[in-house]
Amino acid sequence: MVQSEHKPFNVLFLCTGNSARSIMAEAVLRLWGRDKFNAYSAGSHPTGEVNPRAVQILARHNLLTGDLRSKSWDEFARAGAPKLDFVFTVCDRAAAEVCPVWPGQPISAHWGVPDPAAVTGDERKIEHAFLDAFLVLDARIKLFTALPIASLDKLTLQERVDRIGRSQDKAS
Repeated sequence: MVQSEHKPFNVLFLCTGNSARSIMAEAVLRLWGRDKFNAYSAGSHPTGEVNPRAVQILARHNLLTGDLRSKSWDEFARAGAPKLDFVFTVCDRAAAEVCPVWPGQPISAHWGVPDPAAVTGDERKIEHAFLDAFLVLDARIKLFTALPIASLDKLTLQERVDRIGRSQDKAS
């Protein structure tokens, strides 16, 4: 998947509500991907707001949150939208939905993470769910950004991003 060294790869993270997991993935890729990737997130049925607990966990890890917003995946299927190189679903519901047709046939994979926003119970349990989701996404994104993307053929790259999506390791 050869691409100019000066042109970053565009990566879209999808989930249903675009309020927690995909938002966290976008912020994490902005950190680890810097000049190599442009990070985006969207939802099939966006809530219209970013989950405050997701913002808290990102801020606690010194990640920028000021311009994060919950938005529809339709923004990325329109004329003039960035050409996507990678599309990753981070929730099972979004993975099961029929996605828009992304121009250019980006490499896609399912990187399912349990929904921390769906966890109920005491404060500690909810906080733990958000931290777990963040750590899984952080570990996967670190693996992804370490891939020698420009030197891999499309089939090998697809296999590698699929394998990353099956990893459950958490980094601290």
